[in-house]
Amino acid sequence: QVQLAESGGGLVQAGGSLRLSCAASGRTLSNYAMGWFRQAPGKEREFAAGISGSGRSTYYADSAKGRFTISRDNAKDTVYLQMNSLKPEDTAVYYCAATESYIQLRWLTPRNGYWGQGTQVTVSL
Repeated sequence: QVQLAESGGGLVQAGGSLRLSCAASGRTLSNYAMGWFRQAPGKEREFAAGISGSGRSTYYADSAKGRFTISRDNAKDTVYLQMNSLKPEDTAVYYCAATESYIQLRWLTPRNGYWGQGTQVTVSL
């Protein structure tokens, strides 16, 4: 079992920045690909960014490219999401997730993998 806990959400004005953290426990984090997903009110959960177990490979949803950066510190069992140039449409609950399959990461659903409880990000005009 992998336990995940997100932090760092909050209220920020459009154009601002936030850094989300996801602390993991229970297993060796480097064995897992990690991802950030988000769910806005009334919408389905969507993939935002993913990173391989080693941290050498990353990929992003089109909405996140150029603005979000995912990184990880396996020594601290923590994954980060740096979000810059935030827009009101980035408002959502952000979840981190872990899976053994980097290839399948972006297709992860709450029915598989490991998930945190989420952290709210609200971007105001």
